[in-house]
Amino acid sequence: MVRLVPARLLFVLALAMCCAVYPVRAQLFETRAQQAYLIDADTGTVLFAKNENDLVPPASLAKLMTMEVVFHAIRTGRLTLEDTFEVSENAWRTGGAMSRTSTMFAELKSSIRLEDLIQGVIVQSANDGCIIIAEGMAGSEENFARLMTERAREIGLTQSVFGNSNGLPHPDSRVSMKDLVTLARHIQSTYPDFYRYYSQKDFTWNNIQQRNRNPLLGLDIGVDGMKTGFTEESGYAIVASINREGRRLFLAMGGMTSERERAEESRKMLEWGIRAFERKTLFAQDETIGELSVYGGAGSAVVRAKGAVDIFIPITNPDRLMARITYGWPLRAPLEAGTQVGVLKVYIGDTLSQETPLYVVDGVDKGPLYSQALDALLELAQFWL
Repeated sequence: MVRLVPARLLFVLALAMCCAVYPVRAQLFETRAQQAYLIDADTGTVLFAKNENDLVPPASLAKLMTMEVVFHAIRTGRLTLEDTFEVSENAWRTGGAMSRTSTMFAELKSSIRLEDLIQGVIVQSANDGCIIIAEGMAGSEENFARLMTERAREIGLTQSVFGNSNGLPHPDSRVSMKDLVTLARHIQSTYPDFYRYYSQKDFTWNNIQQRNRNPLLGLDIGVDGMKTGFTEESGYAIVASINREGRRLFLAMGGMTSERERAEESRKMLEWGIRAFERKTLFAQDETIGELSVYGGAGSAVVRAKGAVDIFIPITNPDRLMARITYGWPLRAPLEAGTQVGVLKVYIGDTLSQETPLYVVDGVDKGPLYSQALDALLELAQFWL
């Protein structure tokens, strides 16, 4: 059904038809976090995954999505950094000093510049700042939360749902670590001019100076954002990014038992991700990755990726790398050149670490009638077998 590419880099290419594989995972790293997801930004390599699709309360990590909505509105011209928003009684009571939660101490009925609100939300984790923005942009928290979920789907978050702008307990709010990494990666790459706020170490508002709550910023290990969170239901969580030695990694972790454990576990995993992997080119630009049988076709479909296929592999266990082509069998002629027909799935151990779309290099026309008849017999035999 597929011609295997010669093995190299201890790389095995096999075929799996129609659907993905979900094996029991054997990890290269141990963590006390209940959920975790770590990727290399450039290649998209998944370096670590543990319960990454579990849905948990977002706590203050929801503020990442709030800021994405704001950044998108600025980028599209709907808002400017100089726009002002009024502090309602709801924002003052629910997220202000009276709430005894994270706040920027906004004064009732005052007007605040959007740039100050952004810094309050990012640096001080201000719940009142989130509500002020939500009401100013959408009229209510409920309307803004709906915008957050809609926008989340647009940028590739497949599971997460938001019930409010600040992450305070809400029955509808749920996120996954995988979605949070997708969100963090999107913010950093799409809004580099706003991403700088996440490395800001302190912010003074209303004559009150507050430090950034990200414990990794002061460790001088290359971390330059993003956010921490806590709920009694799901414990301590963090989304972080490190930029070091020419690489950027994104990490989301949840379910830890204390601030100290969160700081230790996230630091250890980020440094392990930087040190324990090396980059390898599995397939060069324009290199053939495989040949797929085409039902009723005049020949096979030669497939390749749109660019080089690079991945980071563990230095100590390089032989744990394996890949397979998955596609919906049977492929039917005719096939046009450039058609996506499958995906190259690369595994490190039992973890699916990278998925690369595969495209037909040259078109495949229908074959002669006898060839089509033979393929029909083969398909029938496969069905009965």
